[in-house]
Amino acid sequence: MQALTKTQRYIRAILPTPMCLCLGVLAVLLTGCANGPRLADPLRAIWVTRYDYKSADDVKQIVADCADAGFNAILFQVCGNGTSFYKSNFEPWAEEFNFEDPGFDPLALAIDLAHERDVALHAWVNVMPAWRGPDPPAHPDQLYNKHPDWFWYDKDGNRQPLNHKVGEHERGWYASLNPCLPEVRDYLVGVFRDIASNYDIDGLHMDYVRFPNERVVPGETIPDYPRDARTLALYKADTGLTPGENADVWNQWRARQVTRLVTAIHAMLRESNPHAILSAAVTSVPNRGAQSYFQDARTWVSDGVLDAAIIMNYSGNVNVFRERLKEWTPFQGEARIVPGLSIGRLSGDTGAEAAEKVKQEIDIARATTGSFCVFAYASLFPTADAALDSIPAADQAKPGATTGLLDYLQELAATDD
Repeated sequence: MQALTKTQRYIRAILPTPMCLCLGVLAVLLTGCANGPRLADPLRAIWVTRYDYKSADDVKQIVADCADAGFNAILFQVCGNGTSFYKSNFEPWAEEFNFEDPGFDPLALAIDLAHERDVALHAWVNVMPAWRGPDPPAHPDQLYNKHPDWFWYDKDGNRQPLNHKVGEHERGWYASLNPCLPEVRDYLVGVFRDIASNYDIDGLHMDYVRFPNERVVPGETIPDYPRDARTLALYKADTGLTPGENADVWNQWRARQVTRLVTAIHAMLRESNPHAILSAAVTSVPNRGAQSYFQDARTWVSDGVLDAAIIMNYSGNVNVFRERLKEWTPFQGEARIVPGLSIGRLSGDTGAEAAEKVKQEIDIARATTGSFCVFAYASLFPTADAALDSIPAADQAKPGATTGLLDYLQELAATDD
């Protein structure tokens, strides 16, 4: 199949079925004056994590598998914790490559291969996380070493702890950047601009665009991050308050700083790559996300700074999956609402039972919004040998489920096309 140009892919994405166009409408599309970016409709997307590939052959296999299964969009992770899986002008190569050029560019390769198969490729970036591991990064220019003042500090001046190991397995969470600092927001916008300007992406996908304030040590009390002097001074200048004087105002202010970042990324993308989609992985219950993680995704949708909200609706209970979607469907006209589902969350079932639940959730998603996104590649396809140690067993492909699911996905693609 001959690769489509960006304009051809764009036209295909906006038109649900082939149709005759008058020359005036076609001219508008070809000159880039259409009404903004569009996702394929219906969208059949899949997340591919950075743990799924280590070599160029792995990337080739991944794109072929996704295209053959009938997915029309790949969310391809290229930044997880302040390191990159592409030629970044901001961050070092990933630690999985020993912080060195691996001899190929995973993002560039994935884009070329996906476009040859008429599949959209969205660059997936973890936004706030900037390191993960029991020890600091070995590279001196990695953010954890280069900008320690950009991270979380508690009221006593203690930096957010690194995660730890239990036996041979790593447990814990990301050490994360502080989005309340304008220099951090400017830096992150620059990271996204670097990708959008230098790669022929079909979209930017933001993950962890929130306060990643989960526990590092089970049972611990989470400090009320961030309480560094600079953040407190900014808050005082904006509100005249200290955090302890009004908890609601403090929480709302922190949420607004994340929203400022998303708004700035959106403005940059419209300028740098206007046909690219801006999407975000967001919590399944919007109020909980806004209150607990300061991720006010409903406002992002209502204000038009997201093209698509991809809901992390990870539940093995089909009824819970359906009920959660009701929180989001009123916003379907303001942005594309894409239900995400996790095959790995169904790990307690037999392969056949898991497959049946996944099919039911996909059917619910399509009936509700027309689209779906599957987490993740390793749950459907055999894990590459090089990635086996990085991917939890629960997220790897399940015997008895994979074949039936792949057949089902292929049938959906044939029906949609």
